[in-house]
Amino acid sequence: MRTRAVPAASIPVSLSAPTGGWNARDSLANMAANDAVYSVNLFPTTTDVIVRKGHTRHATGLPGQVETLMSYAGGTSQMMFAVSSGKIYDVSSPGAVGAPEVTGLSNSRWEYVNNATPGGAYMMAVNGVDKMQYFDGTNWHTEGSGSPYNITGVDTSDVSNINIHKFRVWLVEKGTLKAYYLATGNIGGSATAFDLSGTAMLGGYLVSMYTWTIDAGYGVDDIAVFLTSKGEVIIYRGTDPSSANTWALVGIFRIGRPIGNRPCIKYSGDLLIISEDGVYPMSGALQSSRTNPRVALTDKIQYAVSSAVSRYSENFGWQLLQFPRENMIFLNVPVQEGESQQQYVMNMINKSWCNFTGWNANCFALYGDDPYFGGDGFVGHAWNGFSDDGQNINTDGLQAFSYFDSAAILKHCTMMRPTFLTNGVPSVNMNVNVDFDLSNTTAPISFSSIPYAAWDVGEWDNALWGSDLLTSSLWQGANGVGHWLAPHIQTASTGIEVHWVSTDLVMKKGAVL
Repeated sequence: MRTRAVPAASIPVSLSAPTGGWNARDSLANMAANDAVYSVNLFPTTTDVIVRKGHTRHATGLPGQVETLMSYAGGTSQMMFAVSSGKIYDVSSPGAVGAPEVTGLSNSRWEYVNNATPGGAYMMAVNGVDKMQYFDGTNWHTEGSGSPYNITGVDTSDVSNINIHKFRVWLVEKGTLKAYYLATGNIGGSATAFDLSGTAMLGGYLVSMYTWTIDAGYGVDDIAVFLTSKGEVIIYRGTDPSSANTWALVGIFRIGRPIGNRPCIKYSGDLLIISEDGVYPMSGALQSSRTNPRVALTDKIQYAVSSAVSRYSENFGWQLLQFPRENMIFLNVPVQEGESQQQYVMNMINKSWCNFTGWNANCFALYGDDPYFGGDGFVGHAWNGFSDDGQNINTDGLQAFSYFDSAAILKHCTMMRPTFLTNGVPSVNMNVNVDFDLSNTTAPISFSSIPYAAWDVGEWDNALWGSDLLTSSLWQGANGVGHWLAPHIQTASTGIEVHWVSTDLVMKKGAVL
């Protein structure tokens, strides 16, 4: 008797969208099913993966690259300034900029602090070349222009970093291991030297000084942190550096070499540091950064960060920005100065990462709780709208490879069904990649139109209006034969919101081959 071959049965499987985010640490065969090999302009939330928001041009007409944004906070008053081609411009309001507030500066790379004193709220800025600049809420002043803007004991044109600690202004002298401090509550006057050359064991120079708030408030546990170019962290506790009774060395620690001239930000009660080992919280870095890399916030994308540091560490533009309203942290990566920058972006809730492209940002700042960045001749309002200055937002996401509980069995994927929530019709390409092939095998798919109501025609409370998100879930043909399968989705969209929720696959299982 002859037996007839029975065709392999089609088996449906379902995968959630890669909310685990970008994984540039684990092997391709060892990633969680909800991770992504790469996730470009696809932000992982706790429930789905969304096409990132775009940017608009907030301020235009600047003469060159904007390399510093400074956000002034003076009580109820807020303003933003951009530094471009050695000039400071008021960019608080959208539109074309007016005449510069300050001219004749040697460069546009400034560090600043906001300083609330009994005499008023000031913004103080230094760049290591020009005299310190002050903004009093109305006018700009140059250090040395008269009381209270005179400082003795240090040449402020040699000051490259500034900090406020225990109500004192601290100034870091470029290329040295010296810091200087002013009297409590003063913005000028005599500066006293604090020399760390006998404390720093590895030499180098001071990059910056920060205040580390152990108790997450401005209380008695604020400690002074000095960071050197060799990765030494020197920590002091106390109030008055001139007295051994009120100022004491806590410890000297070693972390990876800091990257860029803006390597650190406050993060709740901690500090985050960009180092050659990744982005670390200060609390974790001092305990085990070099012996336990899992302490790093960038642990899951460590290979990508290490590669970027190796290639681009000397480029200007490395910076961290916390965007609390959307639970995000941006790590700006200057691939090519003034021309091509990327952002590695973390969801602070689930610690998932993705990669933003399309925002060529030299620098970032928060203004009115929104992120802004300095570009070539303009200031961009980031995470604003659903296009990049009227252009498409293009995404590319390759989910982790899965073997669906049968690694040795060959599989033939014949259909895919991505589920999107959207209020428009994005352009979508998709397919499955097989057996760790990372090449682009996607092809365009059909996408159903959204039956929105027309204004003055649709019935209110019954018709569907444009802000509503509808589910689109249509089966599409796919073609992939292999042991490991990975959904690969690309989108292009302008002016619409797109959420990737899940992907269903239909496959036929073959023999052990």
